[in-house]
Amino acid sequence: MLEYIDSHAHYDAEQFDPDRDELLNRIHNAGVKNIVNMGCNMEHSRISTEYSQKYPFVYAAVGIHPEDVEGTPDNYLQQLKEWAELPKTVAIGEIGLDYHYENYNAELQKKFFGEQLDLAAELSLPVVIHSRDATEDTMEILRKRGSVNGVMHCFSGSAETARQVLALGMNVSFTGVLTFKNARRAIEALEAVPLERLMLETDCPYMAPEPNRGTRCDSSMIIYIIQKIAEIKGVSPELVAKQTMENTLRLFYKMKDPVS
Repeated sequence: MLEYIDSHAHYDAEQFDPDRDELLNRIHNAGVKNIVNMGCNMEHSRISTEYSQKYPFVYAAVGIHPEDVEGTPDNYLQQLKEWAELPKTVAIGEIGLDYHYENYNAELQKKFFGEQLDLAAELSLPVVIHSRDATEDTMEILRKRGSVNGVMHCFSGSAETARQVLALGMNVSFTGVLTFKNARRAIEALEAVPLERLMLETDCPYMAPEPNRGTRCDSSMIIYIIQKIAEIKGVSPELVAKQTMENTLRLFYKMKDPVS
């Protein structure tokens, strides 16, 4: 049985309300050794820390997603800091920029992104970065910092952008999109990322890989992503699972090694 870590999940999503406890315990027993539940706003960050206390194999990230910056209270950084200092909070995330929908406030997003990058640096925590249709601004902000300890999640950029992310010292993470028939761009980016800088994620309940595309995704489906990466890289699924677990534990240093 392969064992692996889901570095980015949203188990607080309503799609999991009917069977969350049963599902989490079942998939953990089936090989999903650790899960990082992401914060997207104040409420979801709080819930993530609660899940990290309830489930021994669940860890939390806390942060304000770029789509949630409007209406966030002025004192949000102090609250994030308190949550970030909890023993099982392993990252600030997910944070970043998202220009996908109309009427986005780019300047406000940049303000929150910069403030949360500063908080992560202050606390010596890694960051989980979301960037959608905002590559130029995202990379400009990151390059100004010289180096960044973190991961670019749900990577959707080009191979050249992937190389730029790697040059900053970051890891790159892919979702089930790798398995889609139209995934040429994602596959080209994956080919530019060495196995030692790669992480696995579902972004569940979204991004279910083939053959489950269009259904509710959960962490057990990472097996299909592992198989696809192994095929592209020309290595065994066992090596992909082992190396990505080591990469994740190295980045999220507060996470307990599930095999120790």
